[in-house]
Amino acid sequence: MKSVMQPAKISGWILAGCVGLASCQEPAQTADTRSDVNPRADLLEIYGRPDTIPYPEDNPFTEAKRQLGKQLFYDPRLSGQNNISCSSCHIPGMAYEDGQPTTVGTPMMRLDRNTPTVQNLAWTPDLFWDGRADSLEQQALMPITSDIEMAADEDELVAELSLIPGYVEAFESIFPDEGLTALTIAKALATYERTLVTSDAPFDLWLEGDDDAISEEAKQGFEIFTGKGNCTNCHTGWNFTDGQFHDIGLPTDDPGRYNVTGDPKDLHAFKTPGLRNIEARIPYMHDGSVSRMIDVINHYLEGGFEERPSLSPQMEGIELTGDEKFALFQFLKSLSSDDEPVTFPKLPVGVPANTGNARNEG
Repeated sequence: MKSVMQPAKISGWILAGCVGLASCQEPAQTADTRSDVNPRADLLEIYGRPDTIPYPEDNPFTEAKRQLGKQLFYDPRLSGQNNISCSSCHIPGMAYEDGQPTTVGTPMMRLDRNTPTVQNLAWTPDLFWDGRADSLEQQALMPITSDIEMAADEDELVAELSLIPGYVEAFESIFPDEGLTALTIAKALATYERTLVTSDAPFDLWLEGDDDAISEEAKQGFEIFTGKGNCTNCHTGWNFTDGQFHDIGLPTDDPGRYNVTGDPKDLHAFKTPGLRNIEARIPYMHDGSVSRMIDVINHYLEGGFEERPSLSPQMEGIELTGDEKFALFQFLKSLSSDDEPVTFPKLPVGVPANTGNARNEG
């Protein structure tokens, strides 16, 4: 599915359709606001924040669609028991994760994997830890219809939302040729999720030429990150991910990417997470097994990996001093942004949650 850039330039920054809304987060300054003389201009080519959000040709941005997607994201009526929403696991105040090692689905079943953030997914291919979704549109319905996550039946979900006049009117207006369907639910959710973009972090301000935006330790940490730490072998680009899958040697029985490809080289391989807002995204790893950022650093640097054929050749172990580890830690903290608070949307009045409805009447 081809993506196209559909920007709207607003007050020196670009985020399609988001004007004065608390839920919209300000991406990078555009190139014309940057200093003409910046000693880090070469780094901006690699790590500079994008100026526009890409949208697929078959699901272009509109503000009405974003607003509808936001309502759906926060509506528990999308779950089989009408008790959890997408935002139950993707909590804005926790960088769109939930702070648990692994989350709990609507049947009160503990899942096997950590909740990944939904920030900056507009640029992310092969979604989920194992990359089983090709697009945000495909991804959006998978947790909703999963028996161990939101546990909704696709047809029954459409039937229930069709009892809510506000949703029916919105879908008919936004998707006049399609109306309210599972696909248009996915399109609206995907549109909203694409606008969940982290705002400028201190690191970005430093890249733009503000020498005082980050500490000297963080600057040293960036040198380690891009140099002897070999971190950029996997964590590169503005969102600090190569978008690929690697077995990093954690003890696990989870086959990971292998479940999708069937390739033995993909056993126990999981998607490289981006590092934006990483300080707020505790705990870490695909299974939430590491509770401190310094322990993540130690895992990569000190070795002790599970020896197996699928282990990434990048996992070799690197020696750093205590001061160097501290500097690396300070750099990672500089990737945290002060994102705008999110306002809870007003949901359309209709069949209330946890009462008789198309799925719960027996």
